[in-house]
Amino acid sequence: METRFTNNGMPCQNQQGNDESHELEHAAKPSSSVKQQIGPQLKLVPLNDQIRELQTIIRDKSTSRGDFVFCADRLIRLVVEEGLNQLPYSECTVTTPTGHKYDGVKFEKGNCGVSIMRSGEAMEQGLRDCCRSIRIGKILIQSDEETQKAKVYYAKFPPDISRRKVLLMYPILSTGNTVIEAVRVLREHGLQAKHIILLSLFSTPHGARSIVEEFPDITILTTEVHSVAPTHFGQRYFGTD
Repeated sequence: METRFTNNGMPCQNQQGNDESHELEHAAKPSSSVKQQIGPQLKLVPLNDQIRELQTIIRDKSTSRGDFVFCADRLIRLVVEEGLNQLPYSECTVTTPTGHKYDGVKFEKGNCGVSIMRSGEAMEQGLRDCCRSIRIGKILIQSDEETQKAKVYYAKFPPDISRRKVLLMYPILSTGNTVIEAVRVLREHGLQAKHIILLSLFSTPHGARSIVEEFPDITILTTEVHSVAPTHFGQRYFGTD
């Protein structure tokens, strides 16, 4: 039997008429006041027209599922690439085919991904495309649609998770409750919040603020902060809508 979960247990919100136009017009313009309130823990992927177009297609209710998945995968890849920039590097020297020395950098060992099921699994392939051998753990959390209280049903991590830097994957950050519960589970396994980078495609101000208030040392990376999150993401991506 298949159990369907909405992202953060929130129902999909449909915006019509002027509300929808207003959303699209301002979706890519998070206010500086919100960013200042949340603090430096919140990082935004540098905005350009390509990212804004992907955001628009994903939010458009008339987008076909094929186009939705294609654009979502592109946006995921951009977020993952930027997330990798937040990880520690160390200097190294290599020898080129011509015999010359080249001073470069390499990832420090000890990175892994953790996806919050089910929607977070949409980001796993993007991470593997960038880091072929990276290990990925999973957390399954169900949120009660009435109380919004999150409960952990499943968690599996690399045995040395407490010594790793973790890219926590969850595409739609709405209330923040699911992510907060996931971080609590990771902390119970010995991982410090300062070693967690949350990768998200879309975030609400409330969701980001709630997480930072609970875990001041965490890093949140997203493409935009907007009061209306596309909570239909998981259903559209996996074809369960």
